[in-house]
Amino acid sequence: MINPKQEYQEELKKVQDKDFAHDWVSSSAFIFYLSIACIVALSFGSCYKLYNKRFAKPEVTVQSSTLYTPVYK
Repeated sequence: MINPKQEYQEELKKVQDKDFAHDWVSSSAFIFYLSIACIVALSFGSCYKLYNKRFAKPEVTVQSSTLYTPVYK
């Protein structure tokens, strides 16, 4: 017959094996791949934003007297 304390220890070990915080090997791999995915997503998002909002020359009104060939009144 199984001792209740031993049964509790076995159940606790099963739970800890499945727990994210107790298994540092799988948790570190998960955090590594998550950080890589975040970096790729941020870089893709920033490139997309720069592509859509690329520099456009604004229409600037220039006085006619300051042109290369100035026009005076």
